[in-house]
Amino acid sequence: MAYDEGLATRVREVLGDRPGLAEKQMFGGLAFLLDGNMACGVRGDDLIVRVAADVADAVQGERGVRAFDLTGRPMKGWLLVDADGHAEDDDLRRWVDRGLAYASSLPPK
Repeated sequence: MAYDEGLATRVREVLGDRPGLAEKQMFGGLAFLLDGNMACGVRGDDLIVRVAADVADAVQGERGVRAFDLTGRPMKGWLLVDADGHAEDDDLRRWVDRGLAYASSLPPK
């Protein structure tokens, strides 16, 4: 599956040039890693966001959010946010910041 280059560009702009940031092809899309831990990514026109499991449960009702499920078994703490949930720059920034906060809470790989 290809990923939305426009969304990837928007994510890069939010991420800036912070140290420890890398891009990697994953899940049929593009992942953004902080010190080796995935923070967020782009798959199709969905934003992938990795958060703590309790945060994932709390935000399930937000616009455009669903569990990250490629195999019939949702991954705990992983979310997909569709275009409705990240169309506005402030919404995209909020999601990317959530992913960065989680990735930065993990030990570097």
